[in-house]
Amino acid sequence: MRWALVKVCVAVTTMVVVAFAVPLGLVIKEMARDRAFSNAERQAAAIAPALSITTDRDELERVVASAGSDTQMAVHIPAADGKAAVEIGERRAVAKDVAMTRRLGRASTAEVPGGSVLLQPVALSSGEIAVIEVYVPEAEVSNGVGTAWAVLAGVGVALLVGSVAVADRLGVRMVQPAQRLADSAHELGEGKLGSRVPEEGPTELRQAAVAFNSMADQVVQLLANERELAADLSHRLRTPLTVLRLNTASLGDGPAAEQTRAAVEQLEREVDTIIRTAREAKPQTAAIGAGAGCDASEVVRERMDFWSALAEDEGRKVRVAGVDRPCRIPVARADLAAALDALLGNVFRHTPEGTAFAVDVHNAEDAVIVLVSDAGAGIVDPEVAMARGRGSGNDGSTGLGLDIVRRLAESTGGDVRIGSSVLGGTEVRIWIQLDGRAPVRTGHRGTVRRRRRNAGVR
Repeated sequence: MRWALVKVCVAVTTMVVVAFAVPLGLVIKEMARDRAFSNAERQAAAIAPALSITTDRDELERVVASAGSDTQMAVHIPAADGKAAVEIGERRAVAKDVAMTRRLGRASTAEVPGGSVLLQPVALSSGEIAVIEVYVPEAEVSNGVGTAWAVLAGVGVALLVGSVAVADRLGVRMVQPAQRLADSAHELGEGKLGSRVPEEGPTELRQAAVAFNSMADQVVQLLANERELAADLSHRLRTPLTVLRLNTASLGDGPAAEQTRAAVEQLEREVDTIIRTAREAKPQTAAIGAGAGCDASEVVRERMDFWSALAEDEGRKVRVAGVDRPCRIPVARADLAAALDALLGNVFRHTPEGTAFAVDVHNAEDAVIVLVSDAGAGIVDPEVAMARGRGSGNDGSTGLGLDIVRRLAESTGGDVRIGSSVLGGTEVRIWIQLDGRAPVRTGHRGTVRRRRRNAGVR
């Protein structure tokens, strides 16, 4: 916008300068010509009285010498009363032009090499017409015109520079509020809900700033209401959880009872976490700093200890690979555990007892890939399953499990892909980016496959 305004001002100023400077320059040129010929007329008028009195050559030469230079003036006296024609001074005009002026009886001009001549007819006492010729050089006709054009050009350049400066200041006054509005919009999109725009600048931009600030306030209020609603709904789970916890006390001893009590305790912790997170005054928008995150191998081993016990009860074969060495990722421990629990819970929920499953961790240079696969019937349409993972929920599934996994991966710049596993069932691949680069788009199959090969995944 700023440069566009400058260009418009330059174009308008240029047209104005051309519209006024060119005609003014032509007027100045014409005035210089008129001035030169007016001087020539005055010189011719100084000789005319002497011609009306005498035609003596010597007398006329003295008059011509006193009136001006004899190299620029000439007098043409025709023959009369037996006297020969008299030519005084240097003649430049052709005879035809002199004869034409004598016959017409009025002054005229003619072009000659190096300039022009003024031909002024004068009546003699004998009744004949003499012609006074005054030479006007081209330099005298254009005297001062070049300087005038230079001055006009300087004024035009000054006007252009001034218009650019004024347009730039006006552009800054318009662009700065618009830039602040754009920056605040980006900050709001990044989760900085306290971002606001100063309500200043042109009227339209002030109105836009007012609308933006009002929208930001409404977003903050809506998020606050949503957090309160989530906290209230989560708090309602406390009563049935309390009943479950009391009932587990009567289960006695044994692996199944211990697993049930552990599951209830974990569920209570998760509900408490949801309530605390929902009631936070500010959303968690800051990136994970250096040294934050968790060891993916350790989290996988811990969660597989829990799920392996359930798998043993249902006769499921379990395989875990790639967790024999540390694998640091920029993800909170609780988030990775929740994602693994969501995927493994889907395995137990959607496959029959005795179905084998596996969890593999692959550590590449720029990413960590966690694969959860099973030997079930597989997913008929992975795209529909991922759509449920984005919150649409159908076919008896809420899609919250895949949504948790997707959010975890995309928070690092990675992605989630559903495919067929080597066990014959479903494979869910979680790509966790380590270097914070741009997210891997799920539609770029070539890029994903190339990175899978780099990571040693087939």
